[in-house]
Amino acid sequence: MNARSLAAALVAAAALLVAGCSAEPPAAPPAQQQADHNQADVTFAQGMVPHHQQAIEMADQVPSRTSNPAVIGLADRIRAAQQPEIDKLNGWLSAWGASATGGTDHGGMDHGGMDHGQMGHDMGGMMSADDMAALERAQGPEFDRMWLQMMVEHHRGAVEMAGTELRDGQHAEAKAMARQIVDSQQAEIDEMNALLRG
Repeated sequence: MNARSLAAALVAAAALLVAGCSAEPPAAPPAQQQADHNQADVTFAQGMVPHHQQAIEMADQVPSRTSNPAVIGLADRIRAAQQPEIDKLNGWLSAWGASATGGTDHGGMDHGGMDHGQMGHDMGGMMSADDMAALERAQGPEFDRMWLQMMVEHHRGAVEMAGTELRDGQHAEAKAMARQIVDSQQAEIDEMNALLRG
């Protein structure tokens, strides 16, 4: 009887041990999730969301202010590329438990409108409220020139932010997006500068 009780106790202890071991792996993924990104990734996402949102705001002004097919085509490509990136960036911020920064009214944000130094960058290329108002008042060739000049500056800011992410970030997908931003937006900068020269 004692031997049987001892055997039963050993089986119960073994079962508890197995249950304890099998309970540990599910606890690992959150730790892994925590380790797959760093503060540079969070800063990149928090900065790039409002940056992209302002680029879309600028692109949305194009159809009613110019008939230039080159500018209209560029605006369409910018909108098509950057909205999915905003969605992805917001998804990462949510998964990381980080707050998104900025609202939807980015026209009123000037270079000093937020403490961007605290975020690790100065949100390069963001247009001020005055810049956006001037752009809204322009039409035709004047609008084209202003829009191209502003978007070149805006893209340069994004390329700089993406470069910081490539240097300091840890999240593989965020770094891949940063590389895509550098490549695509530098190509668009070259295209816009050629249009300005032309």
